[in-house]
Amino acid sequence: MISFAEIWQQLLATSWLEWLAVALAIGYLVLAAHQSLWCWYAAAISCVIYTQLMFGAQLYMESALQLIYVALAAYGWWQWRYGRGQDDATEVQEYSWQWHLQWLVGLAVVAAGIAYLLQTYTDADAVWLDSYTTVYSLFATWLLTRKQFANWWYWLVIDAIYVYLYSSKGFVVTGGLYFVYLILVVYAMRQWQTTQVDSKQCENSG
Repeated sequence: MISFAEIWQQLLATSWLEWLAVALAIGYLVLAAHQSLWCWYAAAISCVIYTQLMFGAQLYMESALQLIYVALAAYGWWQWRYGRGQDDATEVQEYSWQWHLQWLVGLAVVAAGIAYLLQTYTDADAVWLDSYTTVYSLFATWLLTRKQFANWWYWLVIDAIYVYLYSSKGFVVTGGLYFVYLILVVYAMRQWQTTQVDSKQCENSG
């Protein structure tokens, strides 16, 4: 088990770029909890920074994930500004559990294929965790661009895995970020649910 002294040394060794990426990533989730369009700006900048950090740590799928996140941030901004995401989350129809099950199975097969290729043809580390978290993170982010409440359930599982993955690779601050993310995801869920309750009360009183 890692000691406090080792954690402290890793904190001191953390680059200012990682600290900036962490701050922006937290800002992204807080803003998303309040359905603010600015969350996508914070996400894009944070992901550009993490692309460089993950590539240097030989987490190639995570590096690729961050690049795709930048594109998804642009897509999410467009959706929330002009597309389906314009509506409040309370007005968005949720997908059925059968729909989610189909995607879960399909994406599991895709992630397994990616992990096998990385394990066979590259020097990538933690290929199975890296591949599955990458694939499902993209899916969860896409659900967020559509303001699907279910995205938060996916993030609860994904972020818990990321706490271990990043900490084991020496990114203690980022591992700590994903622990904070777990708390913020619960906050976001409560925020969206509170908005939904308030919306229904307004409809009933009207």
